[in-house]
Amino acid sequence: MEKKSIKTQEIFSNEEEKTLVWENIQNAFEKNFGSEVYSSWLKNISLLKEYNDYLVLGVPTRFFRDWIVSRYLDKILSLLKTFKNTINRVEFKISEENRVTTTDIFKDNAFNKVTEIKDSILNYNRLNPNLNFDSFVAGSSNEIALSSSKKVCEQVSRYNPLYIYGGVGLGKTHLLNAIGLELEKKTKVMFISAERFMYHFIKSIKKNDMVNFKDFFRQSSVFIIDDIQFIRGKEGLQEEFFHTFNSLIDKSSQVIISADRAPMKLDRVQERIKSRLAGGLVVDIDTPDLDLKIKIIKKRLQDIENQFKESSNISEEVINFIATESKTNIRELIGVLNRVITFSRIHKKELTISDCKNILKDVFNQAKIITVDKIQNVVSNFFNIPLAEMLSQRRSRPLARPRQIAMYLAKKMTTRSLPEIGRRFANRDHTTVIHAVKTITRLSEKDDEMRKNIEQLRSLLLEE
Repeated sequence: MEKKSIKTQEIFSNEEEKTLVWENIQNAFEKNFGSEVYSSWLKNISLLKEYNDYLVLGVPTRFFRDWIVSRYLDKILSLLKTFKNTINRVEFKISEENRVTTTDIFKDNAFNKVTEIKDSILNYNRLNPNLNFDSFVAGSSNEIALSSSKKVCEQVSRYNPLYIYGGVGLGKTHLLNAIGLELEKKTKVMFISAERFMYHFIKSIKKNDMVNFKDFFRQSSVFIIDDIQFIRGKEGLQEEFFHTFNSLIDKSSQVIISADRAPMKLDRVQERIKSRLAGGLVVDIDTPDLDLKIKIIKKRLQDIENQFKESSNISEEVINFIATESKTNIRELIGVLNRVITFSRIHKKELTISDCKNILKDVFNQAKIITVDKIQNVVSNFFNIPLAEMLSQRRSRPLARPRQIAMYLAKKMTTRSLPEIGRRFANRDHTTVIHAVKTITRLSEKDDEMRKNIEQLRSLLLEE
């Protein structure tokens, strides 16, 4: 064993006295990831080259590389840092030395542990009964997505496909679940994640059973697929999804899709797929505004009180503080609230804002809040135009462009909804804000001066 370790280290460039012992890292992989993941995926990784700040690792196939990168890379990198804290990235290469056949790959693979495809489509449903329309809290940031989801339930194929996109933790999966729960009462519904779709696609290739795979996934009347961005960069999977999608649309099955970005922003996805996805109704879920966050907190508190039959001891003042300071998504908001509730219960007291600041000091960034008013003032000063002129109905270029930039920054740097931003700009319609955001985004991508202006304005807003 010692000879093998010495031989492995000979391929390293001796930039440091200390080099990694791969056997120790493999042992750590097994301990931290568990024997099943380790034996299926990680034991096939080899160390090809070590540099001061990154490693080159060998894997047997492109499929191994894609699977490991998509599921385990962050944790692998974090674990490697415990052995050598200067490492900040990992590169994977297909190693001829580790090359294995498809049969070898799947011999001990986790895919063999997947439940076989059953005859009944119900075995594929992963619907959560708690994620229904009644439990979804509506607000200006999600009202279009919510109303579109309900319309689909009233009239299947009215919008086909329905494509819902937005950031992590904003309620996309909740809406997909709600649609599934509503429609399964009257028709065949399949709800599956893009990751699980790939899981069975690979399994069917391995078993030479693609005919049954195709038949199975094309029989539903309603096909709901979550996190479609997972197919990025996977050509074989995209090909199969494209034909499955076309087959479902051709027979008037309803297709509902969620993703973390708009169809045309799905990089490493075939243009024909992006075109199909954009051909139905595309709606987004924005970050929640203050009113919605307060409603979500109160709904959560009410649910807890109903479940445990006890008061939560959270005051209106604390509710407003949590809603104001939470800047990312609904999932983080609920996590923060749960922490505050637990602290209140343990200490049996009604918390003050000072208590909350102490409890949540590792969560909340205490930077100054950027408001629409602040943006308007900074932009008008930057371009040396009166604020009243910038907000007026005049459409001359010297006023229109700064106005569009201010709208763009308001959308990007605040949690205000499009209608709210429009109202703050002399009661303009939300479509005007959408047009402004698209215009400035496009100009920023190809106009150096515009890009520099945006960067300077961002800096000014963050410094003040």
